[in-house]
Amino acid sequence: MSTMAAPAPLLGRTSRKDRAFGVFSLVSGVAMGLGLSRGGGTATFSFDVINAADVPEVSVPVTATVLLLGLVAAGIGALQAARGTDGHELRYLGSSVTLLLVAFLTWAAADTTLFVVSLLSTAIKAATPIALGALAGVIGEKAGVINIAIEGQLLVGAFAAAIVSGLAGPWVGLGSAMLAALFIGMILAVFSIRYRADQIIVGVVLVVLGSGLTGFLVGQLPTSLNSSKRFGTVNVPVVSDIPVLGPLLFRQTIIIYMMFAAVVFTAWLLYQTRWGLRVRAVGEQPKAADTVGVNVNRMRYQAVAVGALLAGIGGAYYTLDSSNQFSRDMTAGTGFIALAAVLVGRHHPVGALGAALVFGLADAMATSLGIIGVNIDSNLLATAPYVATILVVAGVVGRTRVPAAGGQPYTKE
Repeated sequence: MSTMAAPAPLLGRTSRKDRAFGVFSLVSGVAMGLGLSRGGGTATFSFDVINAADVPEVSVPVTATVLLLGLVAAGIGALQAARGTDGHELRYLGSSVTLLLVAFLTWAAADTTLFVVSLLSTAIKAATPIALGALAGVIGEKAGVINIAIEGQLLVGAFAAAIVSGLAGPWVGLGSAMLAALFIGMILAVFSIRYRADQIIVGVVLVVLGSGLTGFLVGQLPTSLNSSKRFGTVNVPVVSDIPVLGPLLFRQTIIIYMMFAAVVFTAWLLYQTRWGLRVRAVGEQPKAADTVGVNVNRMRYQAVAVGALLAGIGGAYYTLDSSNQFSRDMTAGTGFIALAAVLVGRHHPVGALGAALVFGLADAMATSLGIIGVNIDSNLLATAPYVATILVVAGVVGRTRVPAAGGQPYTKE
């Protein structure tokens, strides 16, 4: 007589991390739904740049909206804890975080107006150097070189752009930023590829070097030299007048347009060209690539160089777009957030952009909530991008596959 095996319990099919983050989303959803829904009032969301002349405002009751969104997020968390994610942990995490984020913004906008387009536009600006730094990390890691020095590349790029643009204009300043970042990138490449030094240690040293060098130089130069000429906003004809999307995507500066173009370019370069195929080959199986005639170390030099040039553009954003002068350590850890974006984006240019936008949104929220006067200490709001980074990275670490030869020097036999 045959017997049927008893079905495995639902929780048995979930990983410990799925259960942990499912419970986290469940508890967070319930706590936010019940805790923040008690204030009452009405939250108004405007989708125009200044007022709601073109796009109608949306007003919602705070209590009902926050309670509903919190409970839905809790339900997603319960589902994740019970059934697992089946490889789609970012979908679960993204859905829960989005619902909780909207609930929090609804609570923060009680009896006031939150300008959504301005919030998202600020998020895109904040995400620009993160995305460009992440592209540098993606290209380097695809070739097997871990670029910890992104923060240093951003810093020297910002410094060079500020000084040179004041003397010769923003375009020359942009070029100098790219060259300065390339200099740091080549130091990383020489020590990690030629001399086979530990890439993590070299990268950290270069970050300290970039910070110390730029901090020293800006203190020695006269103030008149530390005054950059910035790029102006470029409105794309016709499409810039589209409600919501026009102000978001088509009323930006040159560097932001370059950031979006760089994402497309990097994706095409890595996945649609012979050069990209070789880069990915030396990052996965360098010995096999060598046997078919690919110069492994040369490809790694080239990958680090291309990434450094992109990081230089990201550094130039700080002094040619965001500010008109360089200040010590003005990147404030953006290079390390860019490294997190590489991981969260699964080493893909488009994924890195998505992660950068999430981190940029956290930064923009801190600014916007301070403007509308939410009752949260400004120092606590300033930690939002870093808290978001920790939570998102914790949700995906161990789930993403890094190149097999990442961080490993190659010696031709």
